Amino acid sequence: MLRFILNKLVLIIPTLIGITICAFGFVRLLPGDPILALAGEHGVTPERYEILKVQFGFDRPIWQQYFSYVGGLLHGDFGSSVETHRPVIEIFRTLFPATLELSLCAIIFAIVLGVPAGIFAATRRGTIVDQGLMGTALIGYSMPIFWWGLLLIIFFSGMLHWTPVSGRIDVRYFFKPVTGLMLIDSLLSGQKGAFQSVVSHLILPTIVLGTIPLAVIARQTRSAMLEVLGEDYVRTARAKGLSRFRVVGIHALRNALIPVVTVIGLQVGTLMGGAILTENIFSWPGVGSWLVNSIYQRDYPSVQGGVLLIATFVILINLSVDLIYGVLNPRIRGGR
Repeated sequence: MLRFILNKLVLIIPTLIGITICAFGFVRLLPGDPILALAGEHGVTPERYEILKVQFGFDRPIWQQYFSYVGGLLHGDFGSSVETHRPVIEIFRTLFPATLELSLCAIIFAIVLGVPAGIFAATRRGTIVDQGLMGTALIGYSMPIFWWGLLLIIFFSGMLHWTPVSGRIDVRYFFKPVTGLMLIDSLLSGQKGAFQSVVSHLILPTIVLGTIPLAVIARQTRSAMLEVLGEDYVRTARAKGLSRFRVVGIHALRNALIPVVTVIGLQVGTLMGGAILTENIFSWPGVGSWLVNSIYQRDYPSVQGGVLLIATFVILINLSVDLIYGVLNPRIRGGR
């Protein structure tokens, strides 16, 4: 198992190097000039323009800029925002809890509904229930996030007035954040109604962000369960007269969970990408909204740092999934 973990850790290094190259290169392919974007409608004099180019290092060759950027990363320096002049790591640390909270709620929503739906469909293979659940999952997987989000806003917020349109909490509540996770901080604040306000603001973004992972998890769970239910040991368990719950819920589900865990780990990347759209639709103050604004402003350090930090988070999640494999499947502990 130790060898397996070390092999995974070694692979992280070239992965991160590739991410730095992609983030550094692609952001510079965007049309526009970061200095002119910073100057805005008031413009900037040629003399001031040259001063700013030197100040932000844009006067040097591209390869020198890259190696300077990597050198800063090795010392824990992700650069400073061109727009706000704040350290990128500080901005990320402030905004990431909002994205993390939304992503956690979305993946929990997807797992809690997706796994039972997949099991239910597998145990009723070929019936109208199976076809209905998988058909619904296919529709959910096919829905564009921006369209699905606007549709829910129009119906539940605009027509029924059941949920707020945007934000994380109502403006009448104010308290100093402790963890950055509004669900926890609202409880710690002791303000009456604060927690309910946070939950109401989370409902629609969670559904929108969790719909695609829900569909994927449901379909993968059904596929894995169908494969396992046909194994000899499951038939033997049934022949021994074990209850349906023990056969399906214990013997079959444990082995079916391995590919399901794989899919859940892969969905973290989907959540991070989907969060960018979801946060902009619901004006959610997280990393996704910050990255989109940074792209508009041609804020190179913010885009580079934000992409690298999100990628690092996704890599760590995938590494955690690999470790869970060792618990679910002891054969992996041998490094195979």
